[in-house]
Amino acid sequence: MATMTRQRPAALNLTPSAEARVAALMSRAPDGAVGVKLSTPRRGCSGLAYSVDYVTEAKPFDERIETVGGVLFVDGASILYLVGSTMDWVEDDFAAGFVFANPNAKGACGCGESFTV
Repeated sequence: MATMTRQRPAALNLTPSAEARVAALMSRAPDGAVGVKLSTPRRGCSGLAYSVDYVTEAKPFDERIETVGGVLFVDGASILYLVGSTMDWVEDDFAAGFVFANPNAKGACGCGESFTV
């Protein structure tokens, strides 16, 4: 009997703009950086925030998402809060940053810095 394997969908979807931003970050990454990592540390009014930082090593439970310009790691402890989310990079005349459409978020603070699940 043949065993079929299917590709597991990514825990997080990146828009082309977010992928381009990961590539830009990696093009000027510090020595030793193997990618950028998305995590959801506890902070802000609503409890959890999005944080993107350079990383020098992958942790065993991190989700690895290959992009054209580099690797985005998603913190293993944050996966449950982010499954099905879309990460975008948005720039306008006054601000620039990653924006998340997270179907798991039940609420957010007024300033958009943090969310709750």
